[in-house]
Amino acid sequence: MKTGIGKKIWAIAEGYIPSESTGPEPAMTSHETACILNTNEAAARVQIMLYFKDKDPVGPYHVIVPAQRTLHLRFNDLEDPAPVPLDTDYASVFIADQPIVVQHTRLDSRQAANALLSTIAFSANE
Repeated sequence: MKTGIGKKIWAIAEGYIPSESTGPEPAMTSHETACILNTNEAAARVQIMLYFKDKDPVGPYHVIVPAQRTLHLRFNDLEDPAPVPLDTDYASVFIADQPIVVQHTRLDSRQAANALLSTIAFSANE
C-alpha cells in the first residue's frame, strides 16, 4: 500500500455538541468526532483550531496520530487550551506535518431515537 495518502490541511465547517444525552455514558454521550487516518511511516503531529461565529478562535490543540494508525478524537475530550463549549456552533481546521485523512462524525443522543451523521472533511491543497 502506498503510504502518505491524504492532505496536510483539513476543515470541518460544521460542529455542534449537544449538552444533553440519552443512554449510558460514555458510549451514548452526544459528541463530535474527528476520525484521523495516518498511513505514513512516521507519526503525524496535528494542530487543531476552533472557530466560532461570535468569539475569537481557540487553539491550537495538539494531537499525535502514530504511524500507520487511526485516531478517533472526540472533540468532547479536548481540554487544552480550553474545553470545547457545548450547545455552541463551531468549525475546525486541522494542520498536520504529514498527509492525513479526516472524517467527521456526530452522535446526537438527545432523544431515544439517536441520530448519527458522518462526512468527509474538506481538504485544501498545500
